[in-house]
Amino acid sequence: MIPKIILGRGPEAIRRTIGYLFGKGRANEHTDPHLVASWNGFAPDPGRSPHRDPKDAMAQLVAQLDQPVQMLGDKAPKDTVWHCPVRAAPEDPILTDAQWADIARRMVAAASIAPDGDEEACRWVAVRHADDHIHIAATLVRQDGRRPERGYDQRAVQREARKIEIDYGLRRLKPGDGTAAKRPTSKEHFKAKRLGQEAATRDVLRLRVRRAVAAASDEAEFFALLEATGVTVRFKLVPSGDALGCNFALPGDTNDKGEPVFYAGSTLAPDLSLPKIRKSLATTSTETVTVRPGDPWHQATAATERIPHHLIHGDDPTAQGQLVALGAVLDLLPISAPAAVKAELHQAAVAFERATRSRIAADLDSTRVLRRSVQAIWRDRPSDGDGSGFAMLLDTVLTAVAFAMHWHRAHQHAQQEAAAEQALVHLQITYGQVAEPVLAGLAQRTPSLQTKHRFAQHLHQAVPEHAERILNDAAWDALATVLAEAEAAGHNATAVLDQALGQRTLDDANNPARALTWRIRRLGQRHAPGPRAQAAKTRSATKRAAAPIHPVAATPPQAPPARRR
Repeated sequence: MIPKIILGRGPEAIRRTIGYLFGKGRANEHTDPHLVASWNGFAPDPGRSPHRDPKDAMAQLVAQLDQPVQMLGDKAPKDTVWHCPVRAAPEDPILTDAQWADIARRMVAAASIAPDGDEEACRWVAVRHADDHIHIAATLVRQDGRRPERGYDQRAVQREARKIEIDYGLRRLKPGDGTAAKRPTSKEHFKAKRLGQEAATRDVLRLRVRRAVAAASDEAEFFALLEATGVTVRFKLVPSGDALGCNFALPGDTNDKGEPVFYAGSTLAPDLSLPKIRKSLATTSTETVTVRPGDPWHQATAATERIPHHLIHGDDPTAQGQLVALGAVLDLLPISAPAAVKAELHQAAVAFERATRSRIAADLDSTRVLRRSVQAIWRDRPSDGDGSGFAMLLDTVLTAVAFAMHWHRAHQHAQQEAAAEQALVHLQITYGQVAEPVLAGLAQRTPSLQTKHRFAQHLHQAVPEHAERILNDAAWDALATVLAEAEAAGHNATAVLDQALGQRTLDDANNPARALTWRIRRLGQRHAPGPRAQAAKTRSATKRAAAPIHPVAATPPQAPPARRR
């Protein structure tokens, strides 16, 4: 259940609000508008007064609601109307008028608009004109002439909504921390439908601005990318000519006067104000860090692999910065993805957006290489013949999102945890579609039984606790192929396998052979070491083989649940 508070200003505010609630709606969406509750239990009902002219009943209702405000004259407050739509989830049962009336009374009491038993409280009504929601409208002067002590009314009605969800068996929403993006209003949804848009303008703009932030290397490129995607930008300038803020609009989305409807960046999402965008762009400046030449797929994969380490061992600001960077990766992945999985990846990015923000300030210093390497994939479109580069990166992203979900759970970020979990579902679907063809292609080139037996023997020596799981994994043939290819390229297969095993524990991997396949594919495509380095690695491996066997890495405390690979 979602309550949302809107304040109305001016002497005509209550008349406009009641007129809208009992009208047909902007798209004729209002059906059977009528009162379900009021401050005194017998207020005039313009929707259920068959023996009166509805206009007369509406005028009487407006006059009664507005009487305390009018009594104050010039001393009346600027904000005169408290308007709170309360909406149930689509999957919730349809509530009766009596149930909605109880919910309305609980909401106005929680917000201190009309506390229980207070006969001098504000006047209010609750109007129902659809199955799934009501509108509560109140005037912001008590009947004794005082102002209501609303305090933190938005938090109060949210807390009450969580209790109502339990009492009525409704879908239970996660408690928030005030860092969520603003949801589109009903008006914005209906307008999008009228314009033939798949999503509300607010949501479209949020995605385009986020992608521009993720892709741009500086402020000039950021605004150029917005222009290229059809976003109109209006700057807020100071007398010196410097921009302190900016608003965004889509072509075709206009008001009644035909003017573009602009949205401030901070109203699209808390991290999309111009100062915060500039802070984010500072981490991708070419003057700040240089990514060494190499395969962008491998570089992005290597940087993404480090995210779990930062989440487990880094401080909170560093971990939060990693989640911001992970969100940027997800924002750009759909652009480079095969056509068949673009939509699913888009859904993953939209879901994870909520997991990129919390009350913890993000330290972005450790994210520079990751963001630059992902930008290189977006900008240069490097070749990825059999799709293994994309599959490798997607595998590490999947792992990072699983750890992000665990990190938010540990910090009691309920909404962010749920968002990461939702993104994980979309990523698992995508991973299955992307990885299976690549692994099948590798399996067709599997080496001889003798070679596979040699690799299997080393697995039993190096990781006896995981060896049988790896050998019984459906991806074992693909793993043997990449080991043989690494050996053919001049690598010591045993050393490469040891290095892959040491990168991160396999304890949380449902498909350990898959995980190792991507690690070894990346390691095997590096430049092979010379004979002297090869000999040194062999001596090191011999010493390790003679030592007692231990797990390759300690399991992190409270590790996230096993994910599908």
